[in-house]
Amino acid sequence: MDARAELERRLSEYVTSLRRYALVLTRNPDAAEDLVQDTLTKAIAAADSWQPGSDMRVWLFRILHNTHVSERRRAKVREDARLMLPDPVEETDPTRRIELQQVLDALEQLPEAQRQPIVLVALKEMSYAEAARTLDLPLGTFYSRLGRGRAALRRIVGTMKPSRLKLVV
Repeated sequence: MDARAELERRLSEYVTSLRRYALVLTRNPDAAEDLVQDTLTKAIAAADSWQPGSDMRVWLFRILHNTHVSERRRAKVREDARLMLPDPVEETDPTRRIELQQVLDALEQLPEAQRQPIVLVALKEMSYAEAARTLDLPLGTFYSRLGRGRAALRRIVGTMKPSRLKLVV
């Protein structure tokens, strides 16, 4: 099977994860869906650059990340308003919902360079090496940004119970 056929066959395995990560990045369901569609379009167009046997997940997340960064740069140039974070998933426990919102608000306050490593490791459950490759960073730089992001997140959340903070940090 050639690379293009294998890529097109396996793309559907990653759509849900791409959507979740896109939602974290964009904070807007419509923008997240557009970002995923752009990512899939670019992946199919660049199918010849994907190497069968390599980690497709990392390759797709890198495309999604780079597409998002490019769009953010364009938005800054056009001076578009920042995208707002959607309401988190409905929770039956109001205390947990409040804590979740506090963590999401704290994540929003972090610089993007610190937020992305936390999201990839804590929410996407990527290894440090996978996340560093996704962000196209040397591992040492990734560790540094992750450490600074975690420390900043701890300072922002401050009063949250440590057991809840471990969900993110």
